[in-house]
Amino acid sequence: MSELLILVDENDNELGVMDKLSAHQTGSLHRAFSIFIFNSKGELLLQQRADEKYHSAGLWSNTCCSHPVKGEDLPVTLSRRLQEEMGIDSRLEFIFSFIYKTELEHGLTEHEFDHVYIGFTDDQPKPNPAEVKAWKYMDLNTLQTDIQLHPENYSVWLAICLPRVTAHFARKTEN
Repeated sequence: MSELLILVDENDNELGVMDKLSAHQTGSLHRAFSIFIFNSKGELLLQQRADEKYHSAGLWSNTCCSHPVKGEDLPVTLSRRLQEEMGIDSRLEFIFSFIYKTELEHGLTEHEFDHVYIGFTDDQPKPNPAEVKAWKYMDLNTLQTDIQLHPENYSVWLAICLPRVTAHFARKTEN
């Protein structure tokens, strides 16, 4: 839990660093990223967060999400975390950023400036069990319907950014 998060303002300017738990206890705005990997069928690779995660444990979420490391090039961090969590590689493309704040269990607050990336691969995931309990591919229409019917099964950030990811994916696959 000694990971240091990069604190930012609403314009993504760096303000300093804070340990991960303290950032979530105080609700401090920090930099994050979310990766969405699609297969050649147009299905999104989802992960179910490990039960040992200190927040949002057991919830279904996007392929990979984490925090940049101060001093490490972002492309290196993205690639490393995708490999560490899901055991796959993919070329990634930045698609948008957004800020969200939500109350979590155990008195924690998630307040992130989240940078969203998209990638494509048909490689078989080999997830790290310390990070991921299960995984599955799901088409976007089924996923959106299930989030509406059962929001308690999904991470907050997935539900917030999925409409924009879906719109980007639709534009990308039209071409």
